[in-house]
Amino acid sequence: MTIQTPISFEFFPPKTIEGQQKLEHTINLLTPYKPQFFSCTYGAGGSTQDGTFKTIAHIRSLGHDAAPHLSCIGSTRDNMANILQDLKRQGVRRIVALRGDLPSGMGGTGELHYASDLVAFIREETGDHFHIEVAAYPEYHPQARSPADDLKHFVHKMNAGANSAITQYFYNADAYETFVNAARAAGVTAPIVPGIMPITNYSQLARFSDVCGAELPRWVRLKLASFGDDKASIIAFGQDVVTQLCSRLIDLGAPALHFYTLNQAKPSLAVIDAL
Repeated sequence: MTIQTPISFEFFPPKTIEGQQKLEHTINLLTPYKPQFFSCTYGAGGSTQDGTFKTIAHIRSLGHDAAPHLSCIGSTRDNMANILQDLKRQGVRRIVALRGDLPSGMGGTGELHYASDLVAFIREETGDHFHIEVAAYPEYHPQARSPADDLKHFVHKMNAGANSAITQYFYNADAYETFVNAARAAGVTAPIVPGIMPITNYSQLARFSDVCGAELPRWVRLKLASFGDDKASIIAFGQDVVTQLCSRLIDLGAPALHFYTLNQAKPSLAVIDAL
């Protein structure tokens, strides 16, 4: 029931009892696939902080390795130090360190302005206790001034003390290959894990992609749009696209696959089973 390439899964913290029950069911379905770890997202400015940490604690209570996302935007050094010490006391050993987005209405960016600042701060406060994952953008961060500038910031972030990186999702394997080659040429030796977004809903995916700067290739976009409300055809086509992408990434030597589940098991497992 497992593929040779390591896998991991990302969740968001549920806000309702029904959401908690759905996540519990999802975890139960994913467990037999022996994931390396589960991660849980962290809202803009830490707006879902309590939910993130509760979800991580629950996942760990089930015997799994779990990584909270931490965003530094809007946070003070003292507050972040307290969070890190609390996570350390709980036995958490892995963190996904991000800059994050500033929520609307929040005035300042805080004392840690970039993900590289957060990575360096985690190392200052906790040494080598945590395995630190950071974000990578094969199609470049939407706020980057240029591809060269984006790569420079990524290298700086890795050199600050990150152990590995997880990419934004993409559907063009060439973008991943080009980015990894450029990072290697710039001296980055750490694993760069592709982030995988299963396709189940065209309008939602198009909206996500427009916001985060991930390219939804024209042929995929037009094919998905042509299915209209035929959800079964969207899911079947999406599974084929993502399975072929993952197969190519494995051939390229991807060190692992990280699935963005949206708290659902079946779309990710359909791809893994097909592999």
